[in-house]
Amino acid sequence: MEKRSTIASMTLVAVAVVALLLAGCGGEGGSDKTSGPESVVVTDLAGREVEVEVPAERVTAIGPGALRLVCYAGCADKVVGIENMEKQWSTGRPYIIAHPELLDLPVIGQGGPDSTPDPEMLLSVDPDVIFVAYLVDAAKADELHAKTGIPVVVLSYGQLGTFDQEIFESLALIGEITGESERAEEVIAYIKGCQDDLRERTADIPQGEKPGVYVGGIGMKGMHGIESTQGNFPPLDAIGAVNVVDETGSRGSVMIDKEQLIAWDPDIIFIDESGLQMVKDDYAGNPGFYNTLKAVKEGRLYGYLPYNYYTTNIDTAIADAYFMGKTVFPQAFEDVDPEEKADEIYEFLLGKAMYQRMAADFGGFKRIDLGSL
Repeated sequence: MEKRSTIASMTLVAVAVVALLLAGCGGEGGSDKTSGPESVVVTDLAGREVEVEVPAERVTAIGPGALRLVCYAGCADKVVGIENMEKQWSTGRPYIIAHPELLDLPVIGQGGPDSTPDPEMLLSVDPDVIFVAYLVDAAKADELHAKTGIPVVVLSYGQLGTFDQEIFESLALIGEITGESERAEEVIAYIKGCQDDLRERTADIPQGEKPGVYVGGIGMKGMHGIESTQGNFPPLDAIGAVNVVDETGSRGSVMIDKEQLIAWDPDIIFIDESGLQMVKDDYAGNPGFYNTLKAVKEGRLYGYLPYNYYTTNIDTAIADAYFMGKTVFPQAFEDVDPEEKADEIYEFLLGKAMYQRMAADFGGFKRIDLGSL
C-alpha cells in the first residue's frame, strides 16, 4: 500500500512538471512559435489607424522606396510580389542587386512614382499586408483597403529621405508588423550612428574655414547637366559643409543658370555620375565655361555615386556623405577609406558589399579631369 502511494505521488509530480513545461512553451521566448497571429492596431505614416494581424508572413511593397525599406528591415524573404518597374532594371538600386531572387516573384502592378495601385494584381498574391510609399494619401489608402480587404500601411521617407525621422518611424512600423522589430531597431541605430559620426567629425570646424561646395548633374525625373543641383543636399548637410546653393533658400531640386555658378565659383564641385555624360558632352562644346571655374582649374572636380533611383537609396547616400567628407574635410575624415566604408554600409543594411558593383555601373568615388575625357 505504501509502495503504491509513493508511485502515485511520483506520477502526480511528473504530471505537474510536464504541465509546467508545456505552460512554459507559451511564455517568454516561445510565444511566437506556438501562438497564432495576433490582431493589433498600428498608426501608419498617413496618421491612419490600421488593424493588421502580426506577425505578417506575406507582404507586398508598392510605390517609390517601399520595397527598399522592407529589405532594410530584413523582410525580403516575406515579399510575395513586386512591381513591374522593379523588374525592368536593377542598376542603381542596391536592394535589388542584393536580393536578385525578388526578380522571380509575380508582378503586382506597373509601379512608378505616378502609377495607380492595381487591386486585382495585389489580391492575386494574397499578402497579409500592403506597404505603400508615396502613391497614396490617407483617402486613397482607405480606398485600396476597401477594394482588397487587405490592410494597407502607408510608409514615408519624409522630405529629403536620408536621415528623416519618418524613415525611422517607417522602419519601426515594418518591424512591428512583420515580427522583425529587433532588426528594424538595429537598422535605425546604425543609420543614426552614421549621422552622429558624420556630424561630430566636423562640428568644431569654424564656418568661415569651410570651403564652398557645389553639387551638379543631379537626376530629377531624368538626367540633367551641371545646372541641376539641390538645396539642403543631404550628404553635404550631414557633414556640415557649405553648400553654395543654400543661399537661394531652395530646399530640394533646382535648376540654376551657368552664370550663377560662375558667380559662386565654388572651391569644390561634385558631379552626380548619372549626369556625368551630359557634363562631358557640354564641356566638349563649351570648355571655356568650365575652365573659368576654380574647382575645375585646380582639379577639385569629383564624381559620386547617384542615389536617387525610385527615391533615395539611403545606403548610397550615406556612403556618398563619407566620400564627400573625406574630400571636403580630409583631416576630419583621415581614418576613413570611403570605398571600405561604402561596403560596410551596404553589408550592414543589405547583407552584401556592393561598392565595386556600383562603381562599375557609374564610375565610383574619383577625381574627374574633363580635359582628359
